[in-house]
Amino acid sequence: MDKRTRVLNAMNKLGVDHVPVGFWFHFSGEEEVGETCVQAHLKYYRETDLDFLKVMNDHYAAYPIPEITCAADFAKIPPMTADHPFIAEQVERARRIVQEIGQERCVFYNIFAPFSNLRNGAQLHRVSDADVMRYLKEDPASVMKGLDVVAQGCALLGELLITEAGCDGIYFCVQGGEHGRFTEEEYRKYIMPSDLYVLEHINRYSDNNILHMCGWAGKANHLEFWQNYPAKVYNWAVHVEGLDLEEGRYFAGGRTTLGGFETLWDGRKMQGLIYHGTKEEIQAYTRELILNHGKTGLMLGGDCTVDAAIDWEHIRWVVEAARSL
Repeated sequence: MDKRTRVLNAMNKLGVDHVPVGFWFHFSGEEEVGETCVQAHLKYYRETDLDFLKVMNDHYAAYPIPEITCAADFAKIPPMTADHPFIAEQVERARRIVQEIGQERCVFYNIFAPFSNLRNGAQLHRVSDADVMRYLKEDPASVMKGLDVVAQGCALLGELLITEAGCDGIYFCVQGGEHGRFTEEEYRKYIMPSDLYVLEHINRYSDNNILHMCGWAGKANHLEFWQNYPAKVYNWAVHVEGLDLEEGRYFAGGRTTLGGFETLWDGRKMQGLIYHGTKEEIQAYTRELILNHGKTGLMLGGDCTVDAAIDWEHIRWVVEAARSL
């Protein structure tokens, strides 16, 4: 079975010869942009022999918004067109990668949810996360208007990544569900509409999309906020949320699940077996994940992004073990 068939079968809960494996990390420095970024992704894929590749949106994590000095400024965010560098350059990055390896395996592209894009864009103007939350409470109409515009830009980006670049789907990262930030009523009112706008739009062009319920900071989330989001595959931080893969497939309504490996890092320490385990330990853990869950409806990967300093050989050990069953 080739890699494309293996991954698409896994996503659609069909039979596979082996459980597919994929890990990813953020590229930095010269490898964040242009052809150097393309070649860095290709080198990583070829040297680890992964079953699929998630292309990172490095250098484009912050949505380009005008200066924010008060809540009303969010309502002035202009719509984005396809020729804007934020969209056009990401589409070109993905197109080049798909051109090189898309025939042999699936390519997904990372898009942050509108709320994350909005917060990251505001931080470029020294507007903190706490400031954004304060503005949202002071003037929800203005902030939500801006969020709607950002959602439209994210949706357009996702559409073009699929229709023009040739990506198989989107890896859609939702954040903001950590305990203490929003009540369920607040999240449904302020944030969920923009999430669903993007997901429902990209599902018109490909339904092979992955939902990432992000626990990157090691903080547990209200996973129930995202439980019924329309994505084919669910990925969450197993070790942060305390929800393992076997339990998680019921939480996900029987959808395919992606994950299983702890990948927490903060720039100083790397936490998880994938970083520090021996070959024997990592491969035994990999086989245990597969045997406990079963091969159908499973894709192996991380709780979130791995540290870029990871030894790639450790990833090859996971791939090797998965293909032994």
